[in-house]
Amino acid sequence: MKTSVMRTTVTRALRFWCIAALLFVGCEQNPLTGKRTMSFYSETELFSMADEQYREFLKENPPVPTTDPTNGANAKMVKDVGQDIAAAAQKWLEFKGSPKYLKNYRWEYNLVNDKAINAWCMPGGKIVVYTGILPVTQNRDALAVVMGHEVAHALLNHGQQRLSAGILQQLGAGIVGAFTESDLVMAVYGLTTNLAGMMPFSREHESESDHYGLILAAIAGYDPEEAVPFWERMAAQSGGGGGGVDKALEFLSTHPSHTTRINDLKGWVAEAKTTAAQINSK
Repeated sequence: MKTSVMRTTVTRALRFWCIAALLFVGCEQNPLTGKRTMSFYSETELFSMADEQYREFLKENPPVPTTDPTNGANAKMVKDVGQDIAAAAQKWLEFKGSPKYLKNYRWEYNLVNDKAINAWCMPGGKIVVYTGILPVTQNRDALAVVMGHEVAHALLNHGQQRLSAGILQQLGAGIVGAFTESDLVMAVYGLTTNLAGMMPFSREHESESDHYGLILAAIAGYDPEEAVPFWERMAAQSGGGGGGVDKALEFLSTHPSHTTRINDLKGWVAEAKTTAAQINSK
């Protein structure tokens, strides 16, 4: 009887907090995808957190200056390509009828000395490219494909969505934990929500950014066909990173396999060219 009363009390409390949490959830429609997504964070909160993390990162990883004798030209290339991608994003959003969508973005493009094959863009337009990815990009067009992908993550609010999904996963864990003390049940919950929810969610974001990033690169005047050889070079890297996995193990990863990415990109090249031509003709 005591257990029943306790569970009823816990259930009521959880119901209260669920309703309270949902009152703070925003729902917005993305102008590029047309999708409506929920968020526990406002744009102002998210951009502020991203800017703070970006500053901390740059303190520990000073950007390569454009005057650097070794990588100065590459640092300038990153800034130039970044500006082109940002301009393409604004042009695309104007074409979509949302010219003010980027009004709070404060674009920054920095190259840092790091052997990792990596690049990223934080919410609000804070971009970092690692020197380790340049031997794989090999040219400005492939770099534009990479930076287009990273900027697409920011434009499509993927960071915001992932943070919100994490909160929902934790909320679910709290609800399950209120009705069981079994470590096994909690472990099964964690495994199930990761395999069936969080990982597919992340892979979808990666594919979406590949798709929209390719269009951004094309609008910016770069050759989207460079995406395929770039990812073929990424696939050829032996343990070199890049977020790709074997096709058979794709369901265990937050990223699509190299094979999936290459095949998808081959199918999107023509669309990227057509969309870019349509937008740039205006």
